[in-house]
Amino acid sequence: MTHELNLRVLPEVAYNEQSIISYLDREKGLQANAVRIIKRSIDARQRTIFVNLTIRAYVDEQPEELEYTPTSYHDVSDCPEVIVVGTGPGGLFAALHLIELKYRPIVVERGKDVHTRKKDIARIHIDQNVDPESNYSFGEGGAGAYSDGKLYTRSKKRGNCEKILNVFVQHGASPNILVDAHPHIGTDKLPRIIENMRNTILRCGGEVRFQSKMTSILIEKDSVTGIEVESSGHLSTISAQAVILATGHSARDVYRWLAKNKIHIEAKGLAVGVRLEHPASLIDQIQYHNRQGRGKWLPAAEYSMVQQVDGRGVYSFCMCPGGSVVPAASGPQQIVVNGMSPSNRGGKWSNAGMVVELHPVDIPSATSQDDPLIMMYFQEELERQSWLQGNQKQTAPAQRMTDFVNGRLSADLNPSSYAPGLLASPLHFWIPKFVSDRLRQAFRIMGKQKHGFLTSDATVIGVETRTSSPVRIVRDKETLQHVTIQGLFPCGEGAGYAGGIVSAGIDGERCAEAAAAFLAK
Repeated sequence: MTHELNLRVLPEVAYNEQSIISYLDREKGLQANAVRIIKRSIDARQRTIFVNLTIRAYVDEQPEELEYTPTSYHDVSDCPEVIVVGTGPGGLFAALHLIELKYRPIVVERGKDVHTRKKDIARIHIDQNVDPESNYSFGEGGAGAYSDGKLYTRSKKRGNCEKILNVFVQHGASPNILVDAHPHIGTDKLPRIIENMRNTILRCGGEVRFQSKMTSILIEKDSVTGIEVESSGHLSTISAQAVILATGHSARDVYRWLAKNKIHIEAKGLAVGVRLEHPASLIDQIQYHNRQGRGKWLPAAEYSMVQQVDGRGVYSFCMCPGGSVVPAASGPQQIVVNGMSPSNRGGKWSNAGMVVELHPVDIPSATSQDDPLIMMYFQEELERQSWLQGNQKQTAPAQRMTDFVNGRLSADLNPSSYAPGLLASPLHFWIPKFVSDRLRQAFRIMGKQKHGFLTSDATVIGVETRTSSPVRIVRDKETLQHVTIQGLFPCGEGAGYAGGIVSAGIDGERCAEAAAAFLAK
């Protein structure tokens, strides 16, 4: 017999199966021989921390063998073909779902496979050289592969989040991601899972081409006929009647090509700011209301903050407990910072993007406000200024948090997880005032709300600009095709329709279904 129950228990009970069984016997009179946790969330609103559990208790029987719902994939060797450009979550989930729908994906990726890519990322940390085709943004797995692997999304109305999580588990992720309220895979685990997804595509008869950069989309009479690809210095074409364009939020050459060829795109709002790094122990103390921190059972503490300042939102983004700040530039003369966490979230520091919501009307520019690339130009200039401040290497400009708020240069800097190193710089002065003034005001408010958050022990690191795409590639709401080009399906974060791994995966599946429906006509 099975019983499903909702429990509210202390952490030392919640994270130990035998303790849950003992609790059920003692408090519920239920003698279970096994339990399975269905959902788990931490309630840290009061001084006593509780964990909310939904569990399935098994009395005189054993749990089901599989902890996830598997997806069946077909042999598609002889099926109609669809081109998928990009192997981020949008592209990977589009390719896998095409296989479910009995279409053969031809996946084209400008960067390298996930393991070879790791060597190029290591070089950024060691000698500060950025390969423009293989970095934190470009390569198998996309921008999420080596920057954390958080799976929390608010996009539940867009599609089946549970399906995305189950596919991850099927390819090697911990079943805990099906349980936790804020699921997380970890940078150390995600590359192997991505490789397993690629192997599923290949085993089923699909195709994956690395170091193959799309240089143009082939169009005849307002319909897609394929793409042109550059590989090893040679150009070739791949023909297909449907192309899923999932190139990610940093493929600026794609945006430029679209604008040059008069393909309908539009400027999109985004958020820019800084990375804020605290000692992880301090964030644990603040969030868990305990000078001893998180103790033995609780995970590294997360936070989520949002304020309205002068008509714009200022909020935390991509919070990485027990993680590192990483250099996320994708080309020359750029400083871009991002955050990541390993699966155990056991590092000395915790960091988050702290960013200001911006719209095209906020950008003072000599170019026309009607220019669809206006937000991208703003990103590029901010990243260039950060590079100049950072000694023209991947050394990042930084400031103690209290000095940033009070408008003074830091005489020295805190230790940091940022491997290329930090250089003291007056971010409060050279970051545009409509960004820096809002950040400074928001930090003051946040410091009052959470005692100890505004501290000289925290470091502001510049700049965080890749929160989302600066462009939306406009598509029809019903068919998901581009509004003027038949057979072109803009997809995921790079097209302006997602905001993270899960929402990009959902959008990839939607685009696969739309492409299949288009070809079936």
